[in-house]
Parts: sequence; C-alpha cells; structure tokens
Amino acid sequence: MISKEQIATAFQDLQDQICGALEVADGLGRFREDAWQHHSGGGGRTRIIENGHIIEKGGVNFSGVWGETSDALAKQMNLAQKAEYFATGVSIVQHPVSPMMPIIHMNIRYFELSTGACWFGGGIDLTPHYVVEADARWFHQQLKNTCDQHHADYYPKFKKWADDYFFIPHRNETRGVGGIFFDYLKPKGETNNTAAEALAQSKDELFDFVLAVGQTFAPIYTHLMRQNHALPYGEAEQNWQTLRRGRYVEFNLAWDRGTKFGLETNGRTESILMSLPPVARWVYNHQTAPQSREAHTLELLKKGIDWV
Repeated sequence: MISKEQIATAFQDLQDQICGALEVADGLGRFREDAWQHHSGGGGRTRIIENGHIIEKGGVNFSGVWGETSDALAKQMNLAQKAEYFATGVSIVQHPVSPMMPIIHMNIRYFELSTGACWFGGGIDLTPHYVVEADARWFHQQLKNTCDQHHADYYPKFKKWADDYFFIPHRNETRGVGGIFFDYLKPKGETNNTAAEALAQSKDELFDFVLAVGQTFAPIYTHLMRQNHALPYGEAEQNWQTLRRGRYVEFNLAWDRGTKFGLETNGRTESILMSLPPVARWVYNHQTAPQSREAHTLELLKKGIDWV
C-alpha cells in the first residue's frame, strides 16, 4: 500500500512535469520558485509564472505539511479529539494574457490522520472568458476518458459535484463550464459519509485515479494554449476579460472552501492568493448587449449542461 511519503514525492514530480510543459508551451515565461516552511512542520514549493507570451500569471504549487489539528480543522472534520495530521497536494491556477484563452484550475490532495483515517480530494475545472461550446465538449470528454479508466460512475458523479461546487450563488451562475470535483474519497473499508461512499476503492486505486487527474492537466491546457492564444481580440474583449476575472475573484474569496479555510487557519497567504488574477474589474450593474458573444457566454454559465 502506498505511503504518504510516496504520495508526496509523486506530487512533487507532477509539479515538475507540469511546470516544464507550461514553460515549453508558453515559449517565454519561466517559473520562479519560492520555497517555504510551514509553522507546524513541513512546507512547500510555490512556483509562479508571470508576463509570459501566453500566460499572464499562473501558479503551480506543491505542499507537504504536518502537525496537530487545530480547533478549526478538528471542527471542520467533525473530529471528537485532536490528532496528528499529514497533508500534501498540488494546486494550480493559470490566468492567460488573451481573453480568448480560458482560465484553468486544478487541485489534487491527500490527507492522513494519526488515527489511521485518510482520504483524497481534488478536481479540475475550466473558466472561459468566452464559452466556446466545442472547447467545453472537448474538455469534458478528456476528463470523462480519465474517469472512465478508473470507475464508470466517477465522471457523472464528479461532474455534478463540480457544477454544484463551482457556483456563485449571489450571481446565480457557475464560475465556468465546470469539470470534475471530488472530496473525502476514502479507501475501501473506511466509513464514508459523502456522495463518494458507493465509489470506495483501495487506497492504491484511489491514488492512481487522483494522479491520473493531475496528469491530464498539462495535455489539456497546452492543447488549449496552442489552439486559442493567437485568436484575434480587441479592447472590448479585454474589458470583458477583466469583468469575468472579477467573478473569479468573487468565487475564490466568498465561496471557495480551500481559500477561506487556508486564510482562517493561518495558512501561507501568498500561496493561497496566487489564484487571483493580476488585474480584475467591477462595473456597477453591467449589462451585456442582446445576442452578443458575452450574452451567449452568460447563457451557458449554468448547472446541468450535458457536455458529453
């Protein structure tokens, strides 16, 4: 059975692979690394790319930390008593230069307690400034292909989970075209209290799936980079891009559990907020023109669209 140390090493290797692939695809930008130590134990490698040919700002972060569960963490996980924990993961957000390129997010993570309990979580989702239906279908098909290799029920369940999670209630719209999202995937034999209960597999099988999700990131996004970065755009499209980035900020700061929890539990602020775009904008009561590309995009920012 795979150990927490082996999982952390595999996640570090994945970070290296993704950074290398993004640098090659961008052609100009290079990642700089900021190594840091966690206040209770362990640390991470925050890697940031800025002012590239295609990527304006992006982060590919690895962390592997441990310590005693805080009161806030114990409350969130409904623990009867405190325990020692180990947590490791890779988290990615890329904000492109062009409004014709989508924002993308990916996260995979593993959590283990000294009580013996452990689980995986993660997901990947796409946030286009302009929704191109063919791209959305292609994106979801890649995720379905990965999911289907591990469990026939993964894609439909995790796609719905993503629709529900990446949703901005105060705007009544999804953040983008969704993807997959899952949490508290526990190995077979452990008590499960989530929608993943019927999907329980061995720890090694769950790790293989989670790593496969991580490995879909570079092929997916480098394909979209090559396909879309050179499409023409002007000032109107750039203005729309900053407005959609504003929506991204709203979700991350108001609704994203990971962002809120990290800030509330004294996480590393710079690494947590690397997900935010370099420039965003809010316009009071902005209205899109009827039958415009912008209006069409808003029509597709809703739950339950069957992309595949």
